[in-house]
Amino acid sequence: MKNGFFRGHGLGNDYVVMDPKELTFKLTPKTIKAICDRNWGLGSDGILALVPSKKADFGLRIFNPDGSEAEKSGNGLRIFARYLHATGKTKKKHFTVDTKGGVVTITLHVDRHGDASAATVEMGQATFNPAALPCTLDVPELIQQPITAAERSLTFTGVSVGNPHCVVFKPAGQSWAREELLTLGPTLENHSLFPKRTNVQLAVPTGPKEIFILIWERGAGETQASGSSSCAAASAAVRLGLVKSPVTVKMPGGTLNIDVDSNFGLTMKGPVAEVARGTFSPSFIRSLK
Repeated sequence: MKNGFFRGHGLGNDYVVMDPKELTFKLTPKTIKAICDRNWGLGSDGILALVPSKKADFGLRIFNPDGSEAEKSGNGLRIFARYLHATGKTKKKHFTVDTKGGVVTITLHVDRHGDASAATVEMGQATFNPAALPCTLDVPELIQQPITAAERSLTFTGVSVGNPHCVVFKPAGQSWAREELLTLGPTLENHSLFPKRTNVQLAVPTGPKEIFILIWERGAGETQASGSSSCAAASAAVRLGLVKSPVTVKMPGGTLNIDVDSNFGLTMKGPVAEVARGTFSPSFIRSLK
């Protein structure tokens, strides 16, 4: 379909999927910003683009609403997998996807209607190595390191799951306010310790195998849910001894289940929904040029 799109969400974190070969315009930072704008465009937390790959069954590029590129997205991968299945690009229920953050393996769970309404994604391995984020701190691991943001002294755990994350915990029994996310999120995202910026999770353990997180995504801002953020926060919570695996990660948009193995290999399972398919209007495409 010329200039067609597929729209889906994972727990309220929504993406638009496109095949660049079917577009009459290029996905540049300018056009990405225009499409993702919720008032003047289609509106989205990001764009998923199908690309060729020599490493996996499919290739994926992930773009943030500000036009920058993300290495990996857990919700995005589930949406992309549903797109591939729903549009007939694959009949397989088990396949690999090549992202800038590494190759992942996806298993689709097809419901009685024939829809891939959930997916399990092997997200790779978490690391706390500063070079992996990157982070400029000269320490062996980014475990409970001091950081100052918005005139507050905090401690963070830095995790890479193919993309960078800064996880800040409050003790069990306390909670984070949305106002804290809106203040700390952009400050931590753009902190000088993270030369390529970072995703941010404000987390609190809520049970022996459960945490709650608020999410600020690099290049996107506040989001209702995030797969890679869930993986990062679960990894950090297990590493700090706050919870045991498998970890139930609760977010404003819903819940994901994350298995963290003894080597911090990560497996994520969660729902995915299709919202719409359509085409961009000729007048909108002209406005992009």
